[in-house]
Amino acid sequence: MSSVVNGTIIRLTARGVLGGRRLWLLVALALVLVGIAVLTRALVPVSETDAAMLVQGIAFGTFLPLFGLIVGTGVIGPEIDDGSIIHLLSKPISRHTIVQSKLAVAIAAVIGFAVVPTMLAAAILGSGGRAVLAFGVGALAAGALYAVLFVLLAVVTRHAVIIGLVYALVWESLVGSFVPGARNLSVQQWALSVTESIAPPGLVTADVGLGVAWTLILGGFAAATWYAGSRLRVLTLASED
Repeated sequence: MSSVVNGTIIRLTARGVLGGRRLWLLVALALVLVGIAVLTRALVPVSETDAAMLVQGIAFGTFLPLFGLIVGTGVIGPEIDDGSIIHLLSKPISRHTIVQSKLAVAIAAVIGFAVVPTMLAAAILGSGGRAVLAFGVGALAAGALYAVLFVLLAVVTRHAVIIGLVYALVWESLVGSFVPGARNLSVQQWALSVTESIAPPGLVTADVGLGVAWTLILGGFAAATWYAGSRLRVLTLASED
């Protein structure tokens, strides 16, 4: 799998994702996350354990999947829907390069609108520096994997947003958080395992071992990136037919 990205694709994708209503939606979600932290800190006493539980439940359980869905589908879904992706696919550019370039924009957006607000929320709630760093690393791991999964979903189906919402709101927010057996298949739990390994002892708990979590995160990221590029070739043939 090529590791090359295309600067032109990155610029055009960033302009599309960070323009219009999608940008305001990302800003609004980030402000809501930080706002919840501000209101909670102002209205009730919060211990570091309480802060960790709140960040886990709100940021990891709800906001990160939604951020990943918005930017993951946004970097390529609209072009597939309106057919403009064919113009890009007609260029002598590797399909994997296209996917990786768009994924680079998605991950950058996740860092700016999801990872940083998650760390800021943790800091506002009173988490120590080590805990804030742990939540940042965990949020990056989850956000990057969500982004590539939703990029792949947008390539595979035109119903990516609907399927992604069901996944984010039902599986990650409910099933992955509360059903013990299902937690092993939850990106949230994998990311919390990473967070747990960095945070102060006893502050964060996860149901998946660290080695398994990193294997699933890195393996899932690589596999989804490769498969998305491969599916673009099928998309080209189907469109030309």
